[in-house]
Amino acid sequence: MEVVLEMKDIRKEFPGVLALDGAHIEVRAGEVHILAGENGAGKSTLMKILAGAYGKDSGSIVLGGQELDQLTPKRAQDLGVSIIYQELNLVPYLSVAENIFLGREKMSRLVPGKVDWKALRGEAQRILDGLRVDIDARAIVRDLGIAQQQMVEVAKALSVQSRIIIMDEPTAALTTQEIENLFRIIREVQSKGVAIIYISHRLEEFAQIGNRVTVMRDGGTIATLDVQGTPLDELIRLMVGRELSDYYPKIRVAAGQELLKVEGLGRTGVIRDVSFTLREGEILGLSGLMGAGRTEVARAIFGLDPLDQGEIRIRGRKVTIRSPQQAIRAGIGFVTEDRKGQGLVLSLSVGENITLASLGLFTRWSHLDLGKERAAIGEYLHKLKIRASGADQKTLNLSGGNQQKVVLAKWLLSKAKIFLFDEPTRGIDVGAKIEVYTLMNELVQAGAGVLLITSEMPELLGMSDRILVMRRGALAGELVRSEATQEKILSLATLGAA
Repeated sequence: MEVVLEMKDIRKEFPGVLALDGAHIEVRAGEVHILAGENGAGKSTLMKILAGAYGKDSGSIVLGGQELDQLTPKRAQDLGVSIIYQELNLVPYLSVAENIFLGREKMSRLVPGKVDWKALRGEAQRILDGLRVDIDARAIVRDLGIAQQQMVEVAKALSVQSRIIIMDEPTAALTTQEIENLFRIIREVQSKGVAIIYISHRLEEFAQIGNRVTVMRDGGTIATLDVQGTPLDELIRLMVGRELSDYYPKIRVAAGQELLKVEGLGRTGVIRDVSFTLREGEILGLSGLMGAGRTEVARAIFGLDPLDQGEIRIRGRKVTIRSPQQAIRAGIGFVTEDRKGQGLVLSLSVGENITLASLGLFTRWSHLDLGKERAAIGEYLHKLKIRASGADQKTLNLSGGNQQKVVLAKWLLSKAKIFLFDEPTRGIDVGAKIEVYTLMNELVQAGAGVLLITSEMPELLGMSDRILVMRRGALAGELVRSEATQEKILSLATLGAA
């Protein structure tokens, strides 16, 4: 197959950080090329150089047979490179058609300076129909689900007749059915000779969609291999630089006393009659399709959303929780699914985020004991192996996996005993995932209880002691670890209790 892209010996340095050193990738027309590696390996930086968002310090880029010095976003787009970021780059208050042709509007031939809205919407609808997705080009983007917005990004990439489409974690927020539809579209685009560079931490997707895989580690390229001929264990070893003996290192802990009990929780139109208990030493899985009410249960327990009915008991005592402050005082920590929007203040430093929920521990007579605070920050930077230049580094500049570790450090420092983990490993690499699982084991061994909300079925089955399944805002059933299977969970999630 024709080589459409070759990046060699790419080097990129930011102040105090060598992001890329000797990175290279070769991409062929019509292939899905997986770009794999741990958080901070340099994958996104390399792709941002290709997309023109960053300039390289040295190295060469050959695109379509043409050697290029530096790229700008406009130049990259003109040469047929499109990038779909994990945080989708759409204008929510504009229509689908306006987003697809933003900055490239079709102008009227009859009236100078006037947009030909009929032609614009018609062409946008033609592209969408070609993808076989049920999206109206006139719809406002904010009214679409995340999977539909993902398809709008694909349509936007196709509208500029891209030769290379970069997809960064495209399935992170999609359901199983939506992922299958995305893969169908990728295969159709691939059949037209378009190359896809696909970044994902979901290793099970590699064999489903990929042809070749380039593995990066510590800013450099380790190897490029055929996906089908490479065992998963070998890929993991190349990514993390060591053997990982157990992907789900679950440690069995005898359940102790009741920590948390919720009875009859309800909120009109969202959740209804939700009741369960969480015990010391237990990881309680909470499953269900997207929109089933899993996150809403956690938000209600943490005081983020009001309840119409029901009660919450902690160690047998009824408590009133109407705010996160009350939840924190009650010993509850909440690792939200949206770490950037809700779990962190990205403009603050790593240290400030770690102590944000626990400033009372370092305050005496209205004065902050800075020495004590710095010591605690240093302890958790070391304990969780957070890759940062120091406590003062801006959280915004950390990789996704290290940002997640900062969120975890915040709640560990708060001395919480009840942990609500909502999609705790979304968008982080295999090594960081195992560190999160190990941390869960340490928490329950110390007598804490964990409510684990996850869309990743292997994670749910691998780490849970019991599994609750939700459907349409209510609990559809409960499975103990020994009887739980993917088929049983999906049956409860779609059909409800027998």
